[in-house]
Amino acid sequence: MSTVDGRVIRVALLGCGTVGGEVVRLLTEQADELAARAGARVELAGIAVRRPDKHPELPPELVTSDVTKLVTSGEVDVVVELVGGIEPVRQWLLDALKAGKSVVTANKALMAEHSAELFEAADASGVDLYFEAAVAGAIPLLRPLRESLAGDRITRVMGIVNGTTNFILSAMDSTGAGYAETLEEASRLGYAEADPTADVDGYDAASKAAILASLAFHTRVTASDVHREGIADVTASDLAAAKVLGRTVKLLAICERVTSDDGTESVSARVHPVMIPRDHQLAGVGGAYNAVYVEADAAGELMFYGQGAGGAPTASAVLGDLVAVARNRVVGGRGPRESAHAALPVRPMGQTPTRYHVSLDVADRAGVLAQVAQAFAGHGVSIAAVRQRDANDTASLVVVTHLAPDAALRSTVDDIAELDVVNQVVSVMRVEGEDQ
Repeated sequence: MSTVDGRVIRVALLGCGTVGGEVVRLLTEQADELAARAGARVELAGIAVRRPDKHPELPPELVTSDVTKLVTSGEVDVVVELVGGIEPVRQWLLDALKAGKSVVTANKALMAEHSAELFEAADASGVDLYFEAAVAGAIPLLRPLRESLAGDRITRVMGIVNGTTNFILSAMDSTGAGYAETLEEASRLGYAEADPTADVDGYDAASKAAILASLAFHTRVTASDVHREGIADVTASDLAAAKVLGRTVKLLAICERVTSDDGTESVSARVHPVMIPRDHQLAGVGGAYNAVYVEADAAGELMFYGQGAGGAPTASAVLGDLVAVARNRVVGGRGPRESAHAALPVRPMGQTPTRYHVSLDVADRAGVLAQVAQAFAGHGVSIAAVRQRDANDTASLVVVTHLAPDAALRSTVDDIAELDVVNQVVSVMRVEGEDQ
């Protein structure tokens, strides 16, 4: 079937799991509409899978296990990668780019560690590299950062970028259940993988934070630059304490431009549990949904919300990239290239200004608060709020601090734990989303 100019854009698909199957379906069912939008017909030239015999639903003439041959074939214009992981995928995509094929990928781990190498290969061949689906599924987020906000100065990107952890924390908040039983429920419902480590320990979110920081601040940031903490230590008591204070707990990716007293700028990128006010835009994001909050000088505050994972939502983002690449192929243009001109240093977590919520089990006697306050003052940390409660010869003491370097806050907590009047440091959690 012909289109406006009869041209065909031929696609090699690497991987045909949940997302890949949806990409095949959409390419087939929406072929005419995609052709009209792209200015050329978009057709599959081949599908690479590890075990072709396991995919009887696919046209056998398209299926292969020889990835290298497919991605370098003269019959292919664009490579769509949905395999995941770093090796051998990195080499496959480098081979494709060097052979003059544009690449669309949903691979967050690869883009978080090797985007510079991939962009250099794309530039050398004059082809495109798109990766919208690598961070937030169906949510149009990366293209606004790369293009729509290219004329603005972004100061902060903060968001929920992992649906599994958000489902768990949302359920703990609403039911009062503990982490272990909520994780078990998430697994039963299909929200958590058989091995949930990448999600619950923050690795997935850290890769996404690296990509967001790189785009927002025009600086190369890798996953290893991102401070990472997971949610395994978050307890039902933490959620209950947060609720008393009008807050909830979320695992957030926080990327910000930090200005030192001498005016020098750096980038902070971190992933960890955070207490936020219940009226904050991110607090109401429940279940497995994602949301990202962006602050920019001219645009002000922006919010991106939607399904951050799943076959069809992720395939939607992949198809959006594929149409963009096809358009560029038709008219002879290029998409956005890497923007790393700012080359800001990445600030260590210890030097990053944060706020702490510290819950203590203390002795019920006079002078406790004075000793705790002295420990904070000794590290130059000022206290924003204190709450006390007495029960059965012990007392609980909750301290919320003002902004201070994270290392100073951590050292303060360590010193407080050694005080004779402190029985136990019950929990420590950072606080975001309020006046500092």
